[in-house]
Amino acid sequence: MIARLLIQVARAWQLGPSRILPPSCRYQPSCSAYAIGALSRYGALRGGWLAIRRILRCHPWGGSGYDPVP
Repeated sequence: MIARLLIQVARAWQLGPSRILPPSCRYQPSCSAYAIGALSRYGALRGGWLAIRRILRCHPWGGSGYDPVP
């Protein structure tokens, strides 16, 4: 139930602010798509942890490229 709520938050981000702001994600798939995949696959606790780690790595000095959900 918590995972579904977090997935809805990520989808709201995709439909709202993400469409207005210029694309700036360094990874493929985007951080919101990664979060949705992680939450769907692993649930709220582990999927949320993976999503948070990914978002914290997405900065100018971080990595880039293809980074799928493990």
